[in-house]
Amino acid sequence: MKKILSISLAIVSSMMLLAFSCTSNEKGKATNSDQQTQKSIYLIKFDEPSNGSLFKLGDLVNLKIKLTDDKINPDSVILFVNSNRICKLSGLSYSLKTSDLSLGSQTIRATAYKDGKHQTASVSIKLKSNVAPKLYTFRIVKTFPHDPDAYTQGLIYKDGFLYEGTGQKGSSSIRKVELETGKVLQSINLESKHFGEGITFFNNKLYQLTWTSEVGFVYDFTSFKQIGTFTYNTQGWGLTSNDKELIMSDGSNIIRYMEPNSFIEIRRIEVFDNKDLVDSLNELELINGDIFANLYTTDKVAIISPETGIIKGIIDFKGLLKNSDRTGNEDYLNGIAWDAAGKRLFVTGKLWPKLFQVELVEK
Repeated sequence: MKKILSISLAIVSSMMLLAFSCTSNEKGKATNSDQQTQKSIYLIKFDEPSNGSLFKLGDLVNLKIKLTDDKINPDSVILFVNSNRICKLSGLSYSLKTSDLSLGSQTIRATAYKDGKHQTASVSIKLKSNVAPKLYTFRIVKTFPHDPDAYTQGLIYKDGFLYEGTGQKGSSSIRKVELETGKVLQSINLESKHFGEGITFFNNKLYQLTWTSEVGFVYDFTSFKQIGTFTYNTQGWGLTSNDKELIMSDGSNIIRYMEPNSFIEIRRIEVFDNKDLVDSLNELELINGDIFANLYTTDKVAIISPETGIIKGIIDFKGLLKNSDRTGNEDYLNGIAWDAAGKRLFVTGKLWPKLFQVELVEK
């Protein structure tokens, strides 16, 4: 039940909120007291936008707040976006600038105060990219043999060799592979209870995710001896690294940046193109400062800004593995490796008999 506060008609009429702007541009972190909601008071709710609405980065979002009782006006209303205080409202409408926000989910809160009590209303919106991705096709430079029994989950190139992580329970492994022949030179198998996923090299160590076990493994790069484990509370899909962090996908549109020793999440980005979120992000590779991500169950690879999550480009690898090379056992495209010294891009797929060196061709 709403609690009706006693107030004179004269005060009501003098306090009607007419302006549509903030009284100041003061910004700061929300305090705990700002965020607490008193159950004994119910003053406002968001009329617009509707929860979950999708906007383009840079749009003005028109916020409209509605009084739950037209006869009761708050003493003040403070607007917050995520953890940041935006301003004190002088009206019940406000045009929110989104150009300085990040992609993805944004929580907008309005805290109304009345006679020493307060109540918070909230609404969530999402921001998509304001840039249309460039479109690419490919040119095959060279073809190499690939183990058709390798269910490729992760792929890296280092010092003249490919390092491949494979999946499926009972068949998951890490392998050192001779590029020219596809011969497996060295390998280590996971316990049959684990489904291997993405791998990456960092600080002379190999890191490997598992799909649903919520555990990963660390290996000495030279010997493949397991030297550590780490845990996480999501699915493991793709893995790559920059100079200081491990970069992880979980099959959603979220990319997480993890501290390499503790595997604690440092930050995250949400991935969007100019239409909507893009999920099923799978195997990852960092190439010339951008994240390349296989889009699971498709022939496409997304080129993602590691700072913003904006999809800068889409590569369509349809037809890369010709029908004449297929036996019927092949699964989806998956596996991207980059030779930074030689500027060579390698691509393969799960259970594919071939691996390809390709060049990108902009459409």
